[in-house]
Amino acid sequence: MMAQPVPHQSATDKKRVKVYELQNNDWFDRGTGFCTAAFVPVEGGQKEPKVMVESEDQPDRLLLDTRICKEDGFQKQQDTLIVWTEPGNGVDMALSFQEAEGCALIWKFINNVQQSMTSMGGPDDSLSDDLAMDIPSIQLPPPDLGNLADLEANMRMMSATQTGRDALAKAIVKENYITQLISLLEIAEDLETLPELHRLCNIMKTILLINDNGIIEQAVSDECVLGVVGALEYDPDFPSHKANHRQWLNQQGRYKEVVRIEDEKIRRKIHQTYRLQYLKDVVLARILDDNTFGVLNSMIFFNQVAIVQHLDHDATFLKSLFDIFKDPRESALRKKEAVIFIQQCCAIAKNLQPQARANLYHNLLRHQLLDVIHYGLRSPDVSVRVGATDVLVSMIEHDAQMIRMTVYQQIIRKQPLLTDVLIELLLVEVDLGIKSQISDALRILLDSSPPQPQDGAGRGEPDGTPRQQPAVVDPQQELMLVTFYGSSVKKLFRPLIELERGCEKQVNAVNEDIFGYLTEVLCFYMRQHKHRCKSFIVENQIVQRYVYMLDCKEKHLQLIPIRFFKHLAMLRENFYFKIMRDNDVLRPVLDVLVRTLPRDNLVGSACLDLFTEVVRIPRDPTSHDAHLSDHFVEKYRERLLELTDYKPFADMIKHYEQSQFSMAETYTVESEDERVRRSNIVGSRSHMEHLAMDPAQEEYWNTSDDEDDHSSVKDMEVVPGSTPSGKPLVDYASDEEDEVNDKVESSARHAETENSAEAAPATGSPASNTAAPVTTTPPERISEKRRREQDEDDELDKLVLHKRRNSSASAKSVSSFGSASDGPKKKGLGGSPASRDQTQKKTISIIMGSSLKTAAVGQDPASQDENTPT
Repeated sequence: MMAQPVPHQSATDKKRVKVYELQNNDWFDRGTGFCTAAFVPVEGGQKEPKVMVESEDQPDRLLLDTRICKEDGFQKQQDTLIVWTEPGNGVDMALSFQEAEGCALIWKFINNVQQSMTSMGGPDDSLSDDLAMDIPSIQLPPPDLGNLADLEANMRMMSATQTGRDALAKAIVKENYITQLISLLEIAEDLETLPELHRLCNIMKTILLINDNGIIEQAVSDECVLGVVGALEYDPDFPSHKANHRQWLNQQGRYKEVVRIEDEKIRRKIHQTYRLQYLKDVVLARILDDNTFGVLNSMIFFNQVAIVQHLDHDATFLKSLFDIFKDPRESALRKKEAVIFIQQCCAIAKNLQPQARANLYHNLLRHQLLDVIHYGLRSPDVSVRVGATDVLVSMIEHDAQMIRMTVYQQIIRKQPLLTDVLIELLLVEVDLGIKSQISDALRILLDSSPPQPQDGAGRGEPDGTPRQQPAVVDPQQELMLVTFYGSSVKKLFRPLIELERGCEKQVNAVNEDIFGYLTEVLCFYMRQHKHRCKSFIVENQIVQRYVYMLDCKEKHLQLIPIRFFKHLAMLRENFYFKIMRDNDVLRPVLDVLVRTLPRDNLVGSACLDLFTEVVRIPRDPTSHDAHLSDHFVEKYRERLLELTDYKPFADMIKHYEQSQFSMAETYTVESEDERVRRSNIVGSRSHMEHLAMDPAQEEYWNTSDDEDDHSSVKDMEVVPGSTPSGKPLVDYASDEEDEVNDKVESSARHAETENSAEAAPATGSPASNTAAPVTTTPPERISEKRRREQDEDDELDKLVLHKRRNSSASAKSVSSFGSASDGPKKKGLGGSPASRDQTQKKTISIIMGSSLKTAAVGQDPASQDENTPT
């Protein structure tokens, strides 16, 4: 029959617990609820033993629903813990009970169910019969110096299987075997029998590596801990050496109570936790396997949780603890121990869940923890300063806004600021670890922007532009920045501001480390507090101070300004580029590089890295300032030509030459464009004047017949260099056509008017004696007239003689450009070669309009009148 189950608990019988799950070697808190253990009906009318935890906040939600099996390996640790491994997924789980009675009740149910499954062969496990046969009831022989070799061999053989380890663990706990081995250790030490001491050490290792919580708890108890670590001092792997674990636990590890802890159970947990840590980190560090390591970590974690939660809820204890710093009669030693105690509590709190850790920090702040930090930071004792700094950094890492709020309240109340205390300690501290922690604290407290993604880190946005300030500004943070830049910033950077030329005498072995930390802080402020930090840099000539540092002979001091200048280049801001040009910061860096070459060391590499970063600076075509590398090449081109074997300088010179060539080409192109633009302006003016003609002339151009249009389009050619709007087609006479007997008659008459319209004389048509109607040209401006007269000679030189077109085309061309008559019909010109040869002189007649120049080749007007047929 099954063992008598525990009756189903009612709502009043539920026990309050916390559910933990092991994730990545860290216990994750799944929540707080009420635990019950009972047989729950399932399908088929059967019942299964289960342990369930209902959420305290949401009663309908189950935090845990696990079935009890034989292979779960349920174990009870201490008085309030039950741990096991889920058989389905292999996840380690734990229940931490608020009360020991509730843990005992649930454990009794689990233990009865598992014993029943083992003895009766439960239906859920087909291997129960085999397990029952494999777990014999063994009885270990009484330990004696004569049988230690056989005892060691038997224990090693039984610990090879899980069944053997379980049986061996039960026998050791039942017979109190560890205590018997400890008494045997004293006899072997008195006899100084080293082989037996080595066997005792191996036997003790085997017992501890069984991974049984009961055995480990017994091993670190007050009665057994010194004997256990004493046996482990004689390691056979190091036969000529002996450890001193007992001496450490007796003298160095004495327990000190700053304030009396009244709860005896908590005091035992504190002792046990310290011993477990020593056992894990020192004694068994070399031989620990994963299982034993996990068991020890679990025990330490749950002990720490219980200790911190007890202290957090004990108001009397906290009041007594912080009253130590308020009483001026208290000794410095007790205050030192109190600071170290708070440091240890904060270190333990790092392993707690965020909500529990936040509750502890808020509770400590309510008891004036910042006053304790102020005291610790100003203490002459290094260990006290380290402890106070560690407490502050732990709280800042958890919630920086909480500390910023405290600093804001100090500003409102006009109290000494925490930031000023940190600055004072940073400038006088000699411990490098404390300096590093304080510089980190100053950066985090004055961080005015939300966390950004690590790209780039330090180069700004992907397109090269610097990161922008957040749009929403916290008024509290703004007040902190105003106060900081009003008075505190000059205190912080005082060692840097006081540097002058020849500063090697101002820098010594005591204060040389401070410049590295100040540079890191300043670079951070340049990214976060853009405008305020720019004003501070300009007012105090910070860049020039870094130039002075390059005169130092120490290489590590020369690296500091080089790193700072590189950060300026990486910010990609014209403001800092201008400062670098004005202070000529690259010249002393080049001097340092020349002095370093040809040696290949860190300083030379840093200099080359800086010049490489300068070359990478994007070129802004809209900026009127010269590029930083171009400015440097212009001033020191001769020196850089000697260093072209190094890629940064070769790239500098190449980019400089390319930029100069681009500037010259751009200037030439712009000059041509400017000339074209001016000619277009003039042409547009002429075109507008040409459009302002009288209606009669406009009607002539609009009513030309199709025949004239076709002939003119077919026969006229465009003179090279002419434009349709300002330079019309030109027709010339030819002397080579025999079929044409008559001479070409062309007349040109230019009508110019200054203030009023003036009638122009009519030009006779060669085909008819009737006079053509007089055409009145539009008035011409004086400026156009002057320009025409100046360009007339140039235009004549550009004219090229073309072959004569047919007579009809010639007549059409002459009529189109020289006359406004469209009535008479045009006829081909006749004549003989003799009459053509009688031509005394050929003239070129230019008819100039306000925007039109027309040339025609024909006879002199005098000869034309003589040869015109009547």
